[in-house]
Amino acid sequence: MTGVGETIWPQPVDLDALNAAGADTLIGHLGIVFTEFGADWIAATMPVDARTKQPFGLLHGGASGALAESMASMAGILVAGDGHAVVGVELNASHVRKAVDGLVTGIARPEILGRGMQVWSVRIEDEAKKTVCVSRVTLRVLPPR
Repeated sequence: MTGVGETIWPQPVDLDALNAAGADTLIGHLGIVFTEFGADWIAATMPVDARTKQPFGLLHGGASGALAESMASMAGILVAGDGHAVVGVELNASHVRKAVDGLVTGIARPEILGRGMQVWSVRIEDEAKKTVCVSRVTLRVLPPR
């Protein structure tokens, strides 16, 4: 999506600021931590623990959805810039492998970065780098208030 030396981020990405912004929200409650980024992607981790498991001891699909939408939304706000907001309008998640402990890592990459809508793909992997969930998140970009 980007050429040599290009990036989708209009401003430098501050991972500490992203993590602070999510501290007192669902993001913080689930233990989601933004960890790194590249020219056209951002990564975050989430623990597979009592906060994120379903009653049978597996990573809850809703927790994977929350990770994917949280990542896409934070990345979408960064890309939109200039006081714009984003809201999720669609989330699709295919749960392809179980996770029972450790950390899962999501990598969010844009598919479409329009002025009014963005579409992000989020791949969630376990610590063995095996795919746990593949998601697509559609965001509406709202103008500054």
